[in-house]
Amino acid sequence: MSDQASLITHFINHHLFTLSLRHHNNNNLIIILAVIVIIATLYVITRPRSVYLIDFSCFRPPPHLRVDYNLFMERSALTARFDDSALQFQRKILERSGLGEETYVPEAMHAIPPKPSMAAARQEAEQVMFGALHTLFANTAINPKQIGILIVNCSLFNPTPSLSAMIVNKYKLRGDTRTYNISGMGCSAGVIAIDMAKDLLQVHRNTYAVVVSTENITQNWYLGNKKSMLIPNCLFRMGASAVLLSNKSSDRRRSKYKLVHVVRTHKGSDDKAYRCVFQEEDDAGKTGVTLSKDLMAIAGDALKTNITTLGPLVLPISEQLVFLVRLVAKKMLNAKVKPYTPDFKLAFNHFCIHAGGRAVIDELEKNLQLRGEDVEASRMTLHRFGNTSSSSIWYELAYTEAKGRVRKGQRVWQIAFGSGFKCNSAVWVALKHVKPSPRNPWQDCIHDYPLQLIN
Repeated sequence: MSDQASLITHFINHHLFTLSLRHHNNNNLIIILAVIVIIATLYVITRPRSVYLIDFSCFRPPPHLRVDYNLFMERSALTARFDDSALQFQRKILERSGLGEETYVPEAMHAIPPKPSMAAARQEAEQVMFGALHTLFANTAINPKQIGILIVNCSLFNPTPSLSAMIVNKYKLRGDTRTYNISGMGCSAGVIAIDMAKDLLQVHRNTYAVVVSTENITQNWYLGNKKSMLIPNCLFRMGASAVLLSNKSSDRRRSKYKLVHVVRTHKGSDDKAYRCVFQEEDDAGKTGVTLSKDLMAIAGDALKTNITTLGPLVLPISEQLVFLVRLVAKKMLNAKVKPYTPDFKLAFNHFCIHAGGRAVIDELEKNLQLRGEDVEASRMTLHRFGNTSSSSIWYELAYTEAKGRVRKGQRVWQIAFGSGFKCNSAVWVALKHVKPSPRNPWQDCIHDYPLQLIN
C-alpha cells in the first residue's frame, strides 16, 4: 500500500507541477502579447503619417480677361499716373519677360481707367479661389463639409474677414474646421502651406486638408514711376490653385502623389536678403514692391543652402560621395577645386521651378545644370499664365500631367522663392501613371506647346 500511495503522491505532485508550469508559461505568453500590443499601438500612434495628394486644380480665367502687350500698355497709359519713361520701361520689361500674349489680369484692370478698390479686390479673390475650389470638388467628389483643415496663402491682400473665412462662408464648412491664413510670405508660401498642412495632418486623424494658393493683383498694381517697383506690374498675373491632401490610408489608391520631403530655407537674418523684395512707399507715397538688383544673387545663395539640405535626402550615394570628397578637399586640404553641383536629374524626373520671370528660370537652369526639357513646364507656364505667384508650381505640374509625362514611381521637385528671403522645396512621388484631371488649365491648348521661345 505504501508503494501505491507513494506512486499516487508522485503522480499528483507531477500533475500539479505541470499545471503550475503551464500557468506560468501562459502568464509569460500573456505578458509578451501585451508588450507586443503596446509597442504596436505606440508605433501606429507615433509613426509619421503619410500625406497623400488626391488631386489639385488651377483656376483658368475667362477669355475676356486676357491682356496682350498692346492692351497692357494701353491700360497703363490710361491711368495717367505713369510718365513716358515709366511706360517705355514697362514695355521693355514685357518684351524681355517671357510672358506671352494670353495672360490674364482682373476685371478692375480692364476698366478705363483702371478702378482698383477693396470691393474689386474681393471680387478677384472670390473669382480665382472659388474657381479653383469648384473644379477641385467636382473632380474629387469631396463634400466640402468633410474638410477638417483649410489653409489659404495670399501675400499682399488680407481683408477682414479673412480669405479663409470667405471660403468657409461660401461652402458652409463645419464649425470645427481648422482654418489658417498665411500672409506676407511671397511666392514660396505655397510650399510653406503644404508644410503646415503636413504637420497638421500628423496630429489630426482621418481628415482632409485643402491648401489654396493665390495672389491678388487688383490692389497691388503699382501706380508710380520708380522702375524697381514697376517690374511686378509686368510679371504678375491672376491665378490660383487648390490642393486636396489626406492622411487616410484608404485614400492612397485614388491619390496621385505622396509627399516625401519639404525643405525650407530662410535667409532673413541677412539684411540684404531681408530687403531684396520689399513692400514700401516711393517718394510720392505710392505703395509697391521693390525688387533689389541683388535679387538673383541672393536667390542663388538661398538655393545653394536649400539643396545642401535636400541633397542627402534625395541623391544617390554615388553623387553624395563625390560631393563629400570635393567638400573635404576644399575645406580640409585647401585644394583648388570647383564647387561641385550634384546632378539632381538623378534624383528627380520632373522639375517645377517657380515661374517668377525668365531670369529666375534661367538662373536655376544654369545653377542646377538642367536641360531645356527640365525647365519646359516653367517656361511654358510663364508664357501662358505669367507669374501667378505661389500657385505657379501647380500650373507647371498641371502642364506636365497634360503632356502625359508623369509615370508611377517618378519624383517631382517643386521649388519656389519668396520675400524674406526664402527658398522652399517640396518633393512628391507619383503613386500611379498620372492622367490630367478634367478641366486641367491646359486642356484646350496643350497641343500648342512647347513653343520655341526667342531670347
